[in-house]
Amino acid sequence: MADKAKGQAAAQSMLIVAMAVWGLNVAAVKALTAFFDASTLAALRMVVAFLALSALVIWKRCGLPSLTLREAGAIVVCAVLMVFLNQLLFAEGLARSTATNGALIMALSPLVSALVAAAAFRETLTLARALGVILGFVGVAAVVLSHPGSGLSDAGAGDLMLVAAVVSFAAGGAIVQQLSGRMHPLTISWAIYLVGAVMLTLHASVDAPNLEVDALFPGWWPWAFILYSGVLATAASNLVWNGAIARIGVARTAVFLYWVPVFGVAFAALLLGERLTAWHLFGFVAVMGGTFLGTRPAKSTATSS
Repeated sequence: MADKAKGQAAAQSMLIVAMAVWGLNVAAVKALTAFFDASTLAALRMVVAFLALSALVIWKRCGLPSLTLREAGAIVVCAVLMVFLNQLLFAEGLARSTATNGALIMALSPLVSALVAAAAFRETLTLARALGVILGFVGVAAVVLSHPGSGLSDAGAGDLMLVAAVVSFAAGGAIVQQLSGRMHPLTISWAIYLVGAVMLTLHASVDAPNLEVDALFPGWWPWAFILYSGVLATAASNLVWNGAIARIGVARTAVFLYWVPVFGVAFAALLLGERLTAWHLFGFVAVMGGTFLGTRPAKSTATSS
């Protein structure tokens, strides 16, 4: 019993570290948009992530089982949603917006994931969850529409791209949940990132076919950020995440996602000098409150025997 408690405490401590890594990753990708165009940045990050995941697959000895045509198709769809579209929208959105806004919008991830799962698996939409949806999107709307100037500014368009990235990733996650009964989660991730990295590389070669060496290697520290983003923020942190689910369960693990915007906003202010406004505070409180309501499990009615 004591060993189990120690294992759970260790998993929770590692989760806090992983959330800090994910929070810093938003600021890192925002900084990288000054050196790479969105398609090249997305391709480079995901190729590095795929190589890191390949090393983990070899280390964990997770083989790739024979796939049915339907399962192979599901992996391709997941790759399009969770890697290709998600990473392009994420990079394009951060290029137009700020890391602070990106961190706040990423806080919608557990809420959107819960909604997609409810729709895919026909779960009941409770009053608390419905209120959470409204509150969360009010918070995002406050951040998106707070930009000065009339109409939808470039920054506002970037925020909407970040929202679309969250939705795209959540939609793919529902398919992953269906695949997880047959395949190891690490193997699923490896296959998805393989297909997604190939797609992004092909897209980057068409979108920016005349890239020179100086454009691909603008300096040592941009590449240090790419390695950080691909190896630590994608491969290692996802391994910690999967391990935590195995130890403490998915419901308790999901709660730690609330730390990502906390770290993300803090790193954006400290490292990038981004200014925080009252709208950011309002958006933060609304998104966090909405996410709490929207992801809280429904109370079961006890029956006496």
